[in-house]
Amino acid sequence: MQARLFHLQALSALHCGTGQSVGVVDLPIARARATRLPLVPGSSIRGVLREELTPKRDGDGRDAEVVADLFGPKAIVENEKAFAGALAIGDAHLLCLPVRALAGVLCYVTSPFILARYAHDLGMTGRGLPAGLPTPASSSDALVAEGSVNLMGSTLVLEDLDLTAGQNADTTAWAKCIAEQVYAADSTAQADLIARFAIVPDDVLSYLSETATELRARIAIDDRTGVVRKGALWYEENLPAETILWGVYALAGSMNTESKKRRTAEELARLLPADGRLLQLGGKAGVGRGLVRLYI
Repeated sequence: MQARLFHLQALSALHCGTGQSVGVVDLPIARARATRLPLVPGSSIRGVLREELTPKRDGDGRDAEVVADLFGPKAIVENEKAFAGALAIGDAHLLCLPVRALAGVLCYVTSPFILARYAHDLGMTGRGLPAGLPTPASSSDALVAEGSVNLMGSTLVLEDLDLTAGQNADTTAWAKCIAEQVYAADSTAQADLIARFAIVPDDVLSYLSETATELRARIAIDDRTGVVRKGALWYEENLPAETILWGVYALAGSMNTESKKRRTAEELARLLPADGRLLQLGGKAGVGRGLVRLYI
């Protein structure tokens, strides 16, 4: 199997949850156990991709045999006919968190910890990397790309944090690298991400990942009285729109012994959704949550 990279860009608030919580937030988003950074489970992405590629009545989707090649059989009736799907897909990890900025409205924030792991995965796929890994000098400093729209003099104001910010070529190189990976065919989107890109200390990013997510209050209406049902008020956590995530996936050749054609990994890769495909991930689809673009 050869490792490949995918990216997700949230177009609306995204809720991939973990069930009930005993904390203040009733329905929190999924987070990595050790880092507490937000993620989107690979199982959610894989399930949505299978549904997206499954043949439809209008002719959309892929051939049922291709779907089985990629994801395995829909149901296993006999062990002799069981086989593994050719597609293995991991969790999507936070790459850039959109944070409210006093100047420039919005800033795409990342940190050295995240960039180091992103660099590892980029290198594993054979893609080129910027030369250095920029690191803010202290917990009150930040680095922005050259020409940043988020600076007020030498200060970067994110939410309620004031950080002393500097511009350098290494940060600009990383901003360009990420922009080109996510928006390969959109030069306007690339320029916008570069102009709003910032690297903050790891502890600041950790703080923002807990406090700069989106909380929404939800209610249920009593059909009989037309007012809020007793006890039916809850709070949901969401990743905000414009969040960018990345993950690793791999493809093997088809292991489907029933297939008329044993497809190679490269043949199956060409049958995956095209870059920028609109998908719906996570819960609350009926209220517009979880619209994402997949770049694979």
